[in-house]
Amino acid sequence: MSTKAEFKGAYPYQADVLALPVTDLDAASLWYSRGFGMTEVERRTEPAPTVILERDGVRIGFCINGGDPEQDGAAILVANIGQMREQLEANGIETGNWRVDERKGQRFQVFFVVAPDGLCYYFHEPI
Repeated sequence: MSTKAEFKGAYPYQADVLALPVTDLDAASLWYSRGFGMTEVERRTEPAPTVILERDGVRIGFCINGGDPEQDGAAILVANIGQMREQLEANGIETGNWRVDERKGQRFQVFFVVAPDGLCYYFHEPI
């Protein structure tokens, strides 16, 4: 197991982890940069206004596409989930529901973050 807290993968709840719905790209870029420790790596105007952010080689995108952010988000696979939670909380992010989930015989330590834009994130690490 890695001793460094890092993103290992991101998986969308809906269709595309590079097009999560938001209404303000600048606000999204700022919040995820400060809160999740991500860096803006790309902006697009076509086919819809989009900003792509990255952390530890994992990319998540935010898009003005008319989608409902309260119905979307991503599962973020991490290394060192305890340290990840501490980092996010130190950045002013409220985390919730620290628990162990079991899926298909595999156990995961998990917690959730609901961003100001309404997107929900399921941070998880296999136990």
